[in-house]
Amino acid sequence: MTFTGVTIAVLVFTNDFVFCYENLSLNKPTYQSHPYFTPVFSSDTFDSSNAVDGLKNNLSAFGGQCATSADGYKTATWWVNLTYIHSIHDIRMYYRTDNAHWGASNGYTSRFLGFYVYISNTTHIKDGHLCFHDTNYTRSTIPAVVNIRCQAHGQYVIYFNERPQTSSNADQFSIYAHNELCEVEVFGCNDTGFYGPTCSLPCPGDNCRSCEIDAGVCTRCKPGYMGHQCELPCSYSFYGNLCSLKCGNCSSGATCHHVNGSCTNGCDVGVYGDKCNTPCSDGWHGRNCSTICDKCDSCDRFTGECTSACKTGWKGPFCTEECGNGTYGDTCIERCGTCIGLKQCHHINGSCPDGCEAGYQGELCQNGCSSGKFGINCDEDCNENCAEPYKCNGTTGECEGGCQPGWEGLQCKDVCRENMYGKYCTILCGFCRYSTCHHVNGSCFGGCAKGFHGALCNKACKAGFYGEDCIEECSPFCRTPRDCNHMTGHCNKGCIGGWQGVKCLEEKSVNLQCSSRFYGVLAALCVSITIIIVLLVFTYINRRRAKEIYKKQNVTNDIEVMTGKLDLQMISGTTVEDESSKYQELGELSLSSDYDHLR
Repeated sequence: MTFTGVTIAVLVFTNDFVFCYENLSLNKPTYQSHPYFTPVFSSDTFDSSNAVDGLKNNLSAFGGQCATSADGYKTATWWVNLTYIHSIHDIRMYYRTDNAHWGASNGYTSRFLGFYVYISNTTHIKDGHLCFHDTNYTRSTIPAVVNIRCQAHGQYVIYFNERPQTSSNADQFSIYAHNELCEVEVFGCNDTGFYGPTCSLPCPGDNCRSCEIDAGVCTRCKPGYMGHQCELPCSYSFYGNLCSLKCGNCSSGATCHHVNGSCTNGCDVGVYGDKCNTPCSDGWHGRNCSTICDKCDSCDRFTGECTSACKTGWKGPFCTEECGNGTYGDTCIERCGTCIGLKQCHHINGSCPDGCEAGYQGELCQNGCSSGKFGINCDEDCNENCAEPYKCNGTTGECEGGCQPGWEGLQCKDVCRENMYGKYCTILCGFCRYSTCHHVNGSCFGGCAKGFHGALCNKACKAGFYGEDCIEECSPFCRTPRDCNHMTGHCNKGCIGGWQGVKCLEEKSVNLQCSSRFYGVLAALCVSITIIIVLLVFTYINRRRAKEIYKKQNVTNDIEVMTGKLDLQMISGTTVEDESSKYQELGELSLSSDYDHLR
């Protein structure tokens, strides 16, 4: 113990200025890796905070004044948080001695060998400034109290030790790494802006944040400044602490504020924020990220060109072009239906703005008309007069298979043209009284014209008749009796003698001589007939008498008939058959109204 006390006294004497600085680590927050634990003692006995409690008169592990780590680890870490950045002058560390003589015979010297001390603004040694690394001490030479001169600025003082796989003096080291610090004193100034033995001298220049604690040379400027006296603003495009921060993308390439990095005239394309160094969020681009990627989910923050698929209904590199050329929907691959006028459908949902073209229906105009419908939006009904009622072309309304009898036109809306009827309207009407017939069945509305009859008025009056309903009889005084025009009743070949007029119903006016001649002829005719009758009677009587001579009645009758006919021909110059016909006509004449009229 005597040796330890002498050593401390020498350090204190040789560094008398140390006592002008404050112990910055006293009662500050601490940490150690792998803390030692035993159920016999409280965990506070070995706590990391024991190394900054200001007590160092008992350097035993179980005295409650030392931070002690557990065995079996290759690394050991302990640090104190000074809570903010200080100007540090030197560091003094008291290692565990267990209050025994310190030297090669003390088993704790091998644990202390090879340690590191860092000053850092974080808890990571790689971020800090290396103040000391033991590479020369041995078990015999390492002191129990080490005073390290380290003029630096920082918030954390870090003790670190390790046991590497190989080492040139591995035989001097303990197997495992330990931190067994009984007290760590960090001396310096509370305020980094002052220096000198009493920390009362301000650092030179208004912009100097920290300076060397002894000489006052400026080591750290306030944010935004540089130079030996921190008299210069940061160079172009830099700002902040140590002028180490790069400006963001200010508008038009301007530099940012040298202290806080803000862009006074706004941001260029692709960034936003007061420092213009925050990239645009997904879906935004342009100056100050003020333009939304409207038609896509994400786009290049500088150019606005879409980097994701376009939203439904849009296309192009910027997704600003509506689907066209009869397409719509996702990636414009859906085909439009048949809109009125073949117009482009809605680029997003495919609906037709003015409805469907003839022959199509449905929300997207992609469905053909249902049976019996046609036209725009399939709003019209097919005609019942189609060959198959209500069945037609959905676009034009043209009846499939033609029309029913009596109708014509593509849609079978028109009745047959005048004087035609029936299937395909190809049949001519008969001879109707009022010039036309029913377009379906050909029947005449007002009956038949003169000279025709029948259901369709297409039959001429039978021979001997004429006029309306063919009820008028032709004149018996036609040259050929009853031979007249079936419509007018005019005799076709003129009249017989004594008659005149188109219908041969007018008796001719004759002189007396002609009349006497007529009656003379008539008298001669009567005499001839009388003689013939007498001869016939006489002949009959003779035949009866000669019955026995002529056995065959048929032969006798034939001779009589032939004889009678011969006599008649000789008298009248015509055949019996003709005369019989004439007598028949005269008999009819006696019953006709025309003949009564003539008498």
